[in-house]
Amino acid sequence: MQSILQNIAKHISLTPEEETLFLSKTETKQFKAKTILLSAGEVATCTYFVNSGILRSFNINDNIIEHVLHFACEGWWIGDMYSYISGKPGNLFLEVLEDAEVVIISKENQQQLYQEIPKLERFFRILAENSLVSHQERLMDNLSLTAEERFEKFCSKYPTLIQKVPQKHIASYIGVTPEFFSKMKSRLLKK
Repeated sequence: MQSILQNIAKHISLTPEEETLFLSKTETKQFKAKTILLSAGEVATCTYFVNSGILRSFNINDNIIEHVLHFACEGWWIGDMYSYISGKPGNLFLEVLEDAEVVIISKENQQQLYQEIPKLERFFRILAENSLVSHQERLMDNLSLTAEERFEKFCSKYPTLIQKVPQKHIASYIGVTPEFFSKMKSRLLKK
C-alpha cells in the first residue's frame, strides 16, 4: 500500500489518519494475465492503481481491430474515464497483460473521500489534468509524427514495456499494423 500513498504524496500531503481512512476505502486484488477487468458496454464504477504488473485499455472497432489507448504499469492509474465520469456504458476494455496487483477505488468511495478528505479532490483533479494533457499530446503526435517518431516516443514513455508487451499491442498503440511494425523495427535496428 506504500506505492499508492507515495503516488498521492507527489501532489498532496495526508496525515497518518487520512492515509488510514483512504486505504480503508480501497481494495487490493491480484489478477492473472488475460483477465478482463472491464468490458465495452459496461459502466465503469471504479478506477485502478497498479502496484505491480501491466494493464492496458483498448477498444475493438467494427472491423474487429483492436486499438490500444493506454498502458499502465507500476505506479500508474487506469480506467475508462468517459464511463466512470458520465455513468454511461463505456467502449473500452481493461485487460491485465502481466499478472498484476491493483488497488481498486470505487466511485462511491471516492466521492465519500472527497467529503471526508477534501484535498483528495485536488489530487484526483491533478490526475485528470495530467491525463488530459497526455491524451491531447498523443492525439497531436498521431496527427503529426511518423510511425517511427511515435515508436521512439513510446520507447521513451514506456521504456520497461518494450520487452514485456506483445509487439502487436505496441503496433496498435502507435497506430500501425503488426506487419508494418515488424518491418519498421527491423529497419530501425539496422541504423
